[in-house]
Amino acid sequence: MHAEQVADFNSSWAGMVPVDDTALAVTDTGGPGPSVVYLNGQFASQRYWRRVIAELGGGYRHITYDMRARGRSGRSAAAASFEAHVRDVGAVLTARGVDRPLLVGWSYGAPVALHWAVRNPERVLGVVSVDGAYPYDFAYAEERIRRLWRRSRWLLPLLSTMGMAGKMSAEQHAKSNIELNEIYAALDPVFDSVTFPVRYVVATGANLGGGRDEMESMRASLDPVLARNPNIKVSAKVAGNHGNMLRKDFRAVADAVRELAGTARSRGRQNR
Repeated sequence: MHAEQVADFNSSWAGMVPVDDTALAVTDTGGPGPSVVYLNGQFASQRYWRRVIAELGGGYRHITYDMRARGRSGRSAAAASFEAHVRDVGAVLTARGVDRPLLVGWSYGAPVALHWAVRNPERVLGVVSVDGAYPYDFAYAEERIRRLWRRSRWLLPLLSTMGMAGKMSAEQHAKSNIELNEIYAALDPVFDSVTFPVRYVVATGANLGGGRDEMESMRASLDPVLARNPNIKVSAKVAGNHGNMLRKDFRAVADAVRELAGTARSRGRQNR
């Protein structure tokens, strides 16, 4: 590669990263600070992170992107596939020349971050889970999920523009939700493989599609994990609910990133 063709990863950049049958809309602030890669909620777009990024400021390199068939990214036959989204993390890191980032995942993005990190522990500094990746079995909710998306099918184009749905069919939305529930139910072995620092920011209250009691039972399922793996800790429990915490509790999320960055630096000094 000629010198003039070498990408300058210290400069800000926004564009499309080709992957499989689609392209992902990526934004990279550049800079020499620790790299933080943000993974969105299930049907959300990268714009949800703007308050967290502003709070953390220019001391970090911030990388956001829209998942397949979300936001400004293209449609994809694998838009409902959890494994496709896990693979896409590596594709974005490679395309932007990112080495050992902090992964911050909200909701759906949390188990995506956790799975990618467990499979690539030497390539990650740690994970911040924003009210996601709980080892809870939602199997009983499958028919409720299908019914919800069938009823919402006429609204999907509008919901997509609001960051509440993808450019997908009602059946694809339901499939994605149901698969996520299966991923949650099978998280225990994943937690046992965590050798890097993980910090949780835990919300309170209900969520669209889930009542307060159900959501609190889900969050309580993390307690045995915390008891057996010292690498996994709760950074904060906040007043905001699952849907509004990036708007109301962005400072707590930013604090968890700072905490994790400090933990990573301490580990680096100990390993010298």
